[in-house]
Amino acid sequence: MSQPVFGDCFAELDDPRVDRTKRYPLIEVVTIALCSVICGGEGWEDMEEFGRSKETWLRERLGLELANGIPGDDTYRRVFRRLDPEQFAQCLARWIRTFQGEAAGEIIALDGKTLRHSFDTATGQAAIHLVNAWATQSGLALGQVKVDGKSNEITALPGLLRLLALAGCVVTADAMGCQKKIAQQIIEAKADYVLALKGNQGSLHEDVRECFEDAIANDFYQKDPDRLIVHSYHRTVEKDHGRIEERQYWAMEGKAIAWLLERHDWVGLRSICAVKRTRTVGEQVTSETRYFISSLEGGAAKLVQPIRSHWRIENSLHWVLDVSMGEDACRIWQDHAPENMATLRRTAVSLLKQERSNPRGIKARSKKACLDDDYRLKVLVG
Repeated sequence: MSQPVFGDCFAELDDPRVDRTKRYPLIEVVTIALCSVICGGEGWEDMEEFGRSKETWLRERLGLELANGIPGDDTYRRVFRRLDPEQFAQCLARWIRTFQGEAAGEIIALDGKTLRHSFDTATGQAAIHLVNAWATQSGLALGQVKVDGKSNEITALPGLLRLLALAGCVVTADAMGCQKKIAQQIIEAKADYVLALKGNQGSLHEDVRECFEDAIANDFYQKDPDRLIVHSYHRTVEKDHGRIEERQYWAMEGKAIAWLLERHDWVGLRSICAVKRTRTVGEQVTSETRYFISSLEGGAAKLVQPIRSHWRIENSLHWVLDVSMGEDACRIWQDHAPENMATLRRTAVSLLKQERSNPRGIKARSKKACLDDDYRLKVLVG
């Protein structure tokens, strides 16, 4: 944390306090708060307790001056209730990006998550919903944007995309993010997209579904040269704990989808894909087929990784936030505090995932960081 890059990333963060209440420098408040969350802290009292128990470490290993000692829980509460959440998230995102290697080819998944206990019945405040960007390969939370209470994820996604360095990456999103403006923004950022289709795109979804259903039913007209549909195919099979999952991928591009491009004006659209998942558990067999549009070319095999990787945001971020970080149970709700705490938790998950010398899960790494001063420093600065 003593690395200059950390201080540089927070140099422009506005302190919301009036001068007479700035007894503790903002950088010290933020540093102790982040360290506490990495070690499993869930609120303001935990931050104070962590600071007091690790004061010597904070001074000697992180180089904090702590001229006025350790802030009390009320200081953390006041600061994070008033700290501008967008600016704070941008500062931490800039720092997190210093851990990111070569971005080219990175798959960035976009998805929303609700802070379930951030509501307040007395004031009528609804639970906060955030849209997150997760680098699925490097395991980094790259940014988040709060969804306006009177809107939905569609309006928040453009703002989130503007925060990200997308060049050379592949952006994935579920059906909510399958919008023409989103696709255009991704292409303009020199990135590619793989977007899930559902009925919210009306005739596009129907056209793609009917196209694949007819083609698959007729074996892509392999025996009829006049109607032959050029396509690619890929199949995967996974077996785990008595469950067998087969996934079949069919993709079309080029001349095979020229008719679709004429009917639908989507920037960068170069391929469409159908994915049939068949799941067998004992004697029970279930199947479903999903459809995607993409700016990528190169066949079905090239689409496998971005399509499968998208769900890592659920398993590697959202699930970890709830199970290991207790996000769903967090009762912090006032002002900007829930959003700022969410930013701290996502940063903590990113840092713990980067420390790979410990093969155990995030919760175990968090406990080790709490107990082991050297390991905690390794998590913070790599």
